[in-house]
This record gives sequence, structure tokens and C-alpha cells, in this order.
Amino acid sequence: MPDQTNKTVSPLMVVIAFAIVYLVWGSTYFFIRMAIQHFPPFLMAALRFTTAGLILSGWCLLRGERLFVLKQIKPAIVGGLLLLFSGNGTVAWAEQYLSSSLAAVLLASVPIWFVVLDKRNRKENFANRETVIGLLIGFFGVILLFGENAVHSISYAGNKWQLISMGILVIGSISWAAGSLYAKYKSTGDSGSVNASWQMLAAGAAFTPLSWASGEWKNFHWHDIPSSSWLALLYLITMGSLVGYSAYIWLLKVRRPTQVSTHAYVNPVVAVLLGVFLGSEKVSMIQIFGLAIILTSVLLLNLAKYRKERQASLHSPAKAN
Repeated sequence: MPDQTNKTVSPLMVVIAFAIVYLVWGSTYFFIRMAIQHFPPFLMAALRFTTAGLILSGWCLLRGERLFVLKQIKPAIVGGLLLLFSGNGTVAWAEQYLSSSLAAVLLASVPIWFVVLDKRNRKENFANRETVIGLLIGFFGVILLFGENAVHSISYAGNKWQLISMGILVIGSISWAAGSLYAKYKSTGDSGSVNASWQMLAAGAAFTPLSWASGEWKNFHWHDIPSSSWLALLYLITMGSLVGYSAYIWLLKVRRPTQVSTHAYVNPVVAVLLGVFLGSEKVSMIQIFGLAIILTSVLLLNLAKYRKERQASLHSPAKAN
């Protein structure tokens, strides 16, 4: 499937979309942790994605977009289950036992899975030296950034749920990469908003019975939820899902998956900064060095894409006036 380029997409829109995915999604780890302090994780996810999906569906209808097209709904449901139910659901569950920053670093393997699972571009990805080096450097930078946290967590091996959560997040990262690639190559129609709305609704529909079956409703009372958790849920619905996820789905349509996947390297940077300013966490010199390495990896990955597009434009035949 040929990649859309800047010939048909505004470079400014691409920059804005990347900024949203980089910054907003980096903050969602913190707000997920805040929300599940009082919401059960699956119930929180059901409320988040069902509400966001209904709002986005309503917006699509107001714009006159065709919402009920079966050939668009089926792949959107599959993508939603892989991306949001499995990929994002593992984060919500795991953050019961792990810090938001550690969850972010464990999901930093996502770009690697993009390269491995992307059959259509696998040969090209591995043949591009800058792409491979950028991915490896970024992963190394994330390890430096949170290495101390990971060692501290693993040292307490008596807490089996922490170790189980780490393994679950690896599965979630594979599911996220697989779902992203599926959404890019299998989604039909031109409306990213329609696809995103059905993906959210599918995830919400899957989380609702799971929440009930797992016994989350037994001791749950709505009046016990403080305003802080409600505000965190509101942020996840509006910024995390409506704004951030919509930007992500759009980027998958106009950029290569390996480039879009760099959010997994930048998100931990945002998570660490939130930890410092809102959670009174400290940053060591090793972690600062890790931040610099991560930014270098993102630069390499974007340079590889830019040079390829530049070379293609130089070799393409000139259009007649």
C-alpha cells in the first residue's frame, strides 16, 4: 500500500498531529494511574471508550459522514479490539501494580514490533540503516531513562503481580503494533474519524462485560469516586481518546508506521517530566542522558523519512505547467 506524502497532506497538520500524540499520550499514563486509584480498570476503560466513541460518532453524523457502512465497521472493530481493548487495556490493568513511568518504558518496545510485524515494508525497513539505528538507539535511551526504576521493581521479586504486569505489557505492546498495522492496511473509507469511533465503541463494548465478569461491580459505589478521578477520566476521554487517538489514526494513514511509532519513545519523556513536576520525583544524570538519546533517535527516524521523500521528489518527472 503506497504511503501518502506531503504532496496531499499539510506539513503543518502532520507536525500538529505528532505533537499531540507525543505530548498528550505521554500524559495519559499519569492520568490512567490517577483514574484507577478509585475506578476499577476495566470499568474505567469501558466508560472512557464508550463515551468517546459515542461523542465521535455523533460528530461524524453532524458532519454528514456515512457511519453505518458494513465494510468499514468490520475492520474497525478488529482494529479497536487489538489497539484499545488489548493494547490499551493491558496498560490500565498493569498500572494497578506498576508506576505510570515504568509502564511507559515497558511499552517502548512498540517501534521494534512495528518493524518486525510490518510485512509490507519489512525488507525496506531493515535495509534502511538510519531507521534500524534510530530504533535501537531509542530503545537504549529508554532503558537508561528508566533503568533504575526497572531494577528497583524487579529486585522485589516477591511481588509476583509486578512481574506478571511487566509480561502483560509486553503482550500489549505487540497487540498495539499489530492493531496499528491492521488499521493502516485494512481500514476502508477515507474518514479516520469514522474508523476511530467504531474502534472505540468496539473496545467499550468488550470492556463492559469484562468488567462485570471480573467482579469489579461487587464493591463499587459511584459516590466513592472523588473529583480527581472523574477529572482524570474526563481528560482521558477528551484529550487521550477524542484528540490523541484521532490524531494517531490519521497519522497512520499519512505516515509510515515506523515513523508514527516513535511516540513510544517520546511518551516516557513526558511521563518523567510529569513525575518530576506533579509527582515530586527526581531525575538523575543518567536519566537526563537517556532523554537526549531518545530525542536523537526520533531525529534519525524522521531524517530517514525526510531524505527518502526528498530523493523521490528529485527523481520524479516534472509536471507540465
